[in-house]
Amino acid sequence: MACTTILVGKDASYDGSTIIARNEDSANGEFCPKRFIVVKPEDQPRKYKSVLSHVEIDLPDNPLQYTAVPNADPKEGIWGEAGVNEANVAMSATETLTTNERVLGADPFVELTPAKGKEGEEGYEPEVAGGIGEEDFLTLVLPYVTTAREGVERLGALLEEYGTYEMNGVAFSDVDEIWWLETVGGHHWIAKRVPDEAYVTMPNQLGIDEFDLEDAFGEQEDHMCSADLAEFIERNHLDLSVENSTPFNPRDAFGSHSDSDHVYNTPRAWYMQRFLNPYDEQWDGQDADHKPVSDDIPWARQPERKITIEDVKYVLSSHYQGTPYDPYGKLGDQRTRHMFRPIGINRQSQLAVMQIRPYRPQVSRAIQWIAYGSNPFNTLVPFFPNVNSTPKYLEDTTTRVTSENFYWENRIIAALCDSSFADTANAVERYQEKTGAMGHRMVASTDEQIERLVGDVTDEFDAEDEIGDVQPMEPDAIIEAVRNGEAREILAAANETMAAQLKEETDKLLDSVLYTASMNMKNGFHMSDF
Repeated sequence: MACTTILVGKDASYDGSTIIARNEDSANGEFCPKRFIVVKPEDQPRKYKSVLSHVEIDLPDNPLQYTAVPNADPKEGIWGEAGVNEANVAMSATETLTTNERVLGADPFVELTPAKGKEGEEGYEPEVAGGIGEEDFLTLVLPYVTTAREGVERLGALLEEYGTYEMNGVAFSDVDEIWWLETVGGHHWIAKRVPDEAYVTMPNQLGIDEFDLEDAFGEQEDHMCSADLAEFIERNHLDLSVENSTPFNPRDAFGSHSDSDHVYNTPRAWYMQRFLNPYDEQWDGQDADHKPVSDDIPWARQPERKITIEDVKYVLSSHYQGTPYDPYGKLGDQRTRHMFRPIGINRQSQLAVMQIRPYRPQVSRAIQWIAYGSNPFNTLVPFFPNVNSTPKYLEDTTTRVTSENFYWENRIIAALCDSSFADTANAVERYQEKTGAMGHRMVASTDEQIERLVGDVTDEFDAEDEIGDVQPMEPDAIIEAVRNGEAREILAAANETMAAQLKEETDKLLDSVLYTASMNMKNGFHMSDF
């Protein structure tokens, strides 16, 4: 799947939260309706079989409850994509990555091999299952980990055992850390901890540009990898450094170096970093430090100011505003306006922004912000994931087009607005601002209710005392705190209120843009019939 990811370390975010976010984009020419659900332990499979690769995996008997954003049409599998579990661990899976022929020659993908002939007949060859992929990752990993680091370890072990049929990037976060894992060929992988003070941009390319192999095979403070990675690199002559330099550059060794990257991938990283670091360097013109086609745009960078939820939404909705490359803009010409693949694209399926807040009690520490459909025309709103059910407006998506659910209503709005962009832009911006403000108010009022429930420990918080429910806790204690029944009822009620208000405002926007787009139809006529 084509996607775009941004990761924000806790010292780079506006409130000290770890934030991981990703657009899930469907394949060219396709829409992929999405649902927001809670998966309870009793509903988690104990024997898993992939629809696409047919691989079968036995799963542990003690899964945690978690949220997911699966496909509404299960014909190709679950595709859980993004969620938060009871231990307040978030996972985003996956960002499709690029690689090169040397890597795939050394460690080929593990692809499904169909059976040949008929069983019992001469020459029959049985089917050979493929590896695991985006369809499977969230379901196989998120219910079984209590820290971000454990997420890397579990997924890494599964990749080494079963292999994969594609290149993917996966994010894990908890209250303290964000880890980014990239697959390398069929069975190998690397993972790097996002610096607390930095953000990371990922536009469908293998992105890590510095990797400390000594740390990965030693203390593993900031780096982890598959067990034989060093031998794999040396045996296959993958290190492209001119000298024996440290650190190792995975992007050069494992990534792609194609002309299509300059159309499809690098411009997205350029625009995101141009927005978040506008004054650190020159971004435009012939003397720019980095251009849309630059191959050396950093994987991680410290922002010039703290990054907000709204910043995350803006960059993941952007279409090169203020540049000659904006397909809706007036700068440049028809050639430049369609030169690069936008971030906010027509075939967006969903955007998930997972925020883990260090200053809130365990039960309400996590927020999963959600948007459906094409990002330039939708809105991002918060929901608490530690609940027993999700609002029907976001859960009951089917393949039938209807304005009665959030996914398809946003799809309709985007199709209307695209053809009347200038005339509908103000209405969309007002909608985004109003619903965003409603979301922040909902979170604040719900936080107050939870504080009254658990006791106002935040006013008495002492960083040296492990008191109350705000301090870091052992995983079992976190899960027990999150499962507080009364607290979950408060959070679920807040989610329902948010969904009801969201539907009211989305209905209003649909009414407005439908009228505007209708008045712009080609068969209009200025004279009245009466």
